[in-house]
Amino acid sequence: MNRTLRVALTLLVTGLCTAYLVWKIDLSRTINVLTGADLGYFVLAAGLMVVTVLPMAWRWQLLLRAKGVADNLAWLTRAYFVSYAAGQILPTGVGGDAVRIFETARRHPGRGNTAAASVLLERALGGAATLLLAGFGFLIAVGRYNVGPYLWIEALFVVLTTLLGILLFSRRVRPLLSLGKRVLAPFRLDRIAAELYSALHSYRENAGVLIGVTAITLVVQAARVLSIWFSGKAVGIDLSPRPYYVMGPLLFLVMLVPFTVNGFAVRESFFVSFLGNLGVDADRAFGAGFLFFVITVITAAPGGLILAWEGLRGPRRMPQADA
Repeated sequence: MNRTLRVALTLLVTGLCTAYLVWKIDLSRTINVLTGADLGYFVLAAGLMVVTVLPMAWRWQLLLRAKGVADNLAWLTRAYFVSYAAGQILPTGVGGDAVRIFETARRHPGRGNTAAASVLLERALGGAATLLLAGFGFLIAVGRYNVGPYLWIEALFVVLTTLLGILLFSRRVRPLLSLGKRVLAPFRLDRIAAELYSALHSYRENAGVLIGVTAITLVVQAARVLSIWFSGKAVGIDLSPRPYYVMGPLLFLVMLVPFTVNGFAVRESFFVSFLGNLGVDADRAFGAGFLFFVITVITAAPGGLILAWEGLRGPRRMPQADA
């Protein structure tokens, strides 16, 4: 996608979401909601988000180690925090993933495909685990909560994720993917795509690792859904955690929309729309979304401090990983 089109889409998506928010909320009431937020719940929400970075770095370490790339947990955690900092100025989590791939490829020369495959597979497994969580949320919400079409959107994502898993790991469908080479060949991307697919497909030989990484992700995502719930409690939204297990997985997917910087306006619009279906007034719903935005900034802060410290130390060679 060329830069002009991406900028145009960014402005369009951001503009539409901002207009929706202006239509729905009362700014003075929203400010009152935010200034009266419960600090205890806010600290709990932020603490959960920061703490869960460590198991996320661990699952990445497991995927790299399965392919013979050894790295220490301290550096991988550092890379995760730096990617969150990059995500504050690049389009959503996708930009942060690109930073992780780049830094890992530099740190492990000649293993760029493995670095890319590990990050992309981690993201894919994260999406699959998120949708397993969504399936759980679907079961506990049907007939109890009226959240409009969101339940069926989640069901659709579950089906699509299942199909993606089959495409990545099934040997029977692998020959069909050769048809994609004809589409990518004119752009000279066919070789890169083939190498990346081979790196991803090779993980089918590491089923135990994939199951372990998925289990870790389920625990992490379940904890992060509670962080969203705490954000709602901080602004006085009196709901049980159950509807948030429908909302959370969808929010994590919404935050991957690559047309806004750090999900600006998209995230808050989603909070207002989803929670509005549950009878929550728009001002409190927006307040919860804004607090969750602040929490993402807090989560990114260590990465910003790391980059500032490394910048003060001056240019230096990327350290090689310990064997």
